[in-house]
Amino acid sequence: MTMGRPPQTMESAVSRIRTLASAALLSVAALLSACATDVATNAAATSASANASPALVLFASDEGVARLARSRAKADFAALANQFEAQYNSAFCGPTSAAIVLNTVNGRGADVPRDHTRLRKDDVQFMPPGADPIVPRFTQDLVIDKGSKTRAQVLGEPVTVGGKEVRDFGYQLRQFDAMLRGNGLVTRAVVVDDSLPEQSIRADMAGNLARSGDYVIVNYRREAVGQKGGGHISPLGAYDAASDSFLVLDVNPAAAGWAWIPTATLVKAMRTFDTVENRGYVVVNGP
Repeated sequence: MTMGRPPQTMESAVSRIRTLASAALLSVAALLSACATDVATNAAATSASANASPALVLFASDEGVARLARSRAKADFAALANQFEAQYNSAFCGPTSAAIVLNTVNGRGADVPRDHTRLRKDDVQFMPPGADPIVPRFTQDLVIDKGSKTRAQVLGEPVTVGGKEVRDFGYQLRQFDAMLRGNGLVTRAVVVDDSLPEQSIRADMAGNLARSGDYVIVNYRREAVGQKGGGHISPLGAYDAASDSFLVLDVNPAAAGWAWIPTATLVKAMRTFDTVENRGYVVVNGP
């Protein structure tokens, strides 16, 4: 004789347990989601850094995609991704970031330029007279001309800094900001010096990413985030409160892919010295 509950009773009990377990998991998931809905509150939370992962997480990973899915501060991601391009010159991370944001802001506006330097003489030999095959678009080459720093200087032409002649490759933060403004954007450059709290930086950048129509571009040192290389510039695509990390849309995928960087790590990388002052970030508010 078999002791215990009849099979139907046992199956019913197991079913109830599974139902209760599922409900508990859903409740936890809803709670975690609710905790991430208020970007300003999460950005100001002192416990955020303690919960942050110490390592970078590639966007092209299960965890990377999951962070974007649960992010409540990703208003800029789709628009920037739609205009994304990789830098073709190792010194052009700044111009590439500028071109991406300019194309995002201006879209199909009537004032978007055509870069005819990309047109070869033979490209139009079979086209009707007056035909222009170049697509209107801000390019890495065009945006440089509107800045205070010349193309030759970006590529290493010696300049005088503090009475000394140096080769100032790429862009310092204020040089990059001047180039953005020269191309018609309204900006706010933020130097991340020792007096600027991490909490304020997090709140400023995360709050921006939760709104559409404005953007954040970071200027940081790669070595400080565990990557190879020196100074770098790229736009931000999102902020994930649960991991306290920002998604950097790296414009040099040949060197490093898009990655989630913990806030503390990114701030440390922006709080590094570059020629005359620390690096930082630029907030772009549009034309």
